[in-house]
Amino acid sequence: MEMLHLEFMQNALLAGILASIICGVIGTLVVVNRIVFLSGGVAHASYGGVGLAFFLGLPVLPVTTLFALGAAMIMAWVTLHRKERADTVVGVLWAAGMALGIILLDITPGYNVDLMSYLFGSILAVPRADLWPMAVLAAVVLGVTLACYRGFQVMSFDEDFARARGVPVDFLHFLLLGLIALAVVMIIRIVGLILVIALLTIPPFMAERRSRSLGGMMLRSSLLSVFFCVVGLWISYAMDITSGAAIIAVASVAFFASFLLPARAGKC
Repeated sequence: MEMLHLEFMQNALLAGILASIICGVIGTLVVVNRIVFLSGGVAHASYGGVGLAFFLGLPVLPVTTLFALGAAMIMAWVTLHRKERADTVVGVLWAAGMALGIILLDITPGYNVDLMSYLFGSILAVPRADLWPMAVLAAVVLGVTLACYRGFQVMSFDEDFARARGVPVDFLHFLLLGLIALAVVMIIRIVGLILVIALLTIPPFMAERRSRSLGGMMLRSSLLSVFFCVVGLWISYAMDITSGAAIIAVASVAFFASFLLPARAGKC
């Protein structure tokens, strides 16, 4: 319990809890809609926003948020109107965003190694000042998801059925990609761009095996994410290893161990 008296550890725990709630909610929609590849594209393209923020000398969080939202909207349009080439275009945007970020960081005066934390995560370095923007983003994501819950539920069940029932599927698709972008920006500081997909997919996948409803899956997924973050943080502190990697290692072990348990019948 000694570590809980340290301010940076308190910040890390709060950041982990906020990110876990978002991962549980948005990751569930990612898994049930089978858009993990799209999420990876948004995550890696957003690195261009990190590079742009440092190049222009602007705050990283708002610039990266706007950049990630822009990339997500382009991907949403492509997947709706150019389905035959969507995977290619998403792959190009994925690589282009990463390349732009790396180039901008290379030519930015005063480049320092701490920027690598955006690739591999550094939850222990999250400052108290970043917690409030994270809390606002979390509130926005949760509020929008709750307001559109029924639409997301029908769309996730069957897209053609949802269109026949008059559900605005195209609008919800754009909205979901936008929420994924906001979630990614929050998780970047926790586990980094390289590992962000793991935290968005492992807890929801495990929760899906034990859930009968979309809401239940979101709740279980959030609790699993909190557990992985807390245990990963403790291991990181005790063994002095990279926190993001420790969190994902714990989640991965739990993922493979979950196959030893029977899935609940009638899962969502």
